[in-house]
Amino acid sequence: MGRCRVHLTDPTRTDPWVGGLRELMLTILYPARTVRGFPRAPQLTPNEATVFAEYAPLVHPGLPQQGAVDWGAVLTHSHEGAPPLPGRHPALVYSPGGGDSRTLGTSLAEDLAGHGRVVVLVDHPGDASQVELPTGMRRTVLVGPPDPATFRTMIDTRIADLRLVIDRLRSLPLAPVIDHRRIGMYGHSAGGTAVVYAARPDVRVNAVANLEGYLDLYGTPTDFGRPLLLFRTDGFEGADRIESSWKDQPAHRARLSDTNHWAFTDYGSLVPQLQTAGLVTAATRKALVGTAAAAATLAQLRHEVGAFFARELR
Repeated sequence: MGRCRVHLTDPTRTDPWVGGLRELMLTILYPARTVRGFPRAPQLTPNEATVFAEYAPLVHPGLPQQGAVDWGAVLTHSHEGAPPLPGRHPALVYSPGGGDSRTLGTSLAEDLAGHGRVVVLVDHPGDASQVELPTGMRRTVLVGPPDPATFRTMIDTRIADLRLVIDRLRSLPLAPVIDHRRIGMYGHSAGGTAVVYAARPDVRVNAVANLEGYLDLYGTPTDFGRPLLLFRTDGFEGADRIESSWKDQPAHRARLSDTNHWAFTDYGSLVPQLQTAGLVTAATRKALVGTAAAAATLAQLRHEVGAFFARELR
């Protein structure tokens, strides 16, 4: 598959965290006609890898300290600048969890793109751990879990970011191969919350997958009116609030067994490898992604999300 990075600005909004115009970075994954002669893309740029190495053990205690892992050496299965496969493909827009960058959704996104979709990974500068913009590196403003007011600002900002991306789909570099009648959104945690509320009034969005995001910020959207996947783990500490906010929501539901909240991200594959290498403990693994076999968890995640969008974006 191919990959490209896109920088967007929104001249109608002021960035709530630092002022000035609101900026976004996107990574777009897409089916490629050929990848011959196009290099595999790294998951992180060198600058992003440096900041991520500093940030990760602060947000998730127990992850390797800075210098223990060469995060910049991790390669994706995408090829930078490869020519797109002709035709019209459904588009999926992804919003990561609070504090996470878009790069931590790479594994699931590559599988979705490998099955014939254009996948747009969105970074939300300010709460994302690190975002390398043309104007410079943006680090997260979060120090520990956000208080309710900060969380509300995060979600409001993400909703506006996602609506901007949907508005700009027809002007993105991959617009000629997108079927604009088949658009889906998915997100993890705060991203799951944001995609549901962003899509709620937007008839251009045909289906939404919420990967363990709360739905009680603006009233439970029981009138959503489109296909919705509600997907959760069985180990998340916010399970009671998840169940309460999802209680009366008509939706397809799925659950990952013996897992924890970040199993929906690339941590689900990375943390077990770090444990095998002796770089994280069993307790850290359980707290982050659970005890289930990483390959089985990833296979179920890909199957549930992929089958949902295959069915609803025919």
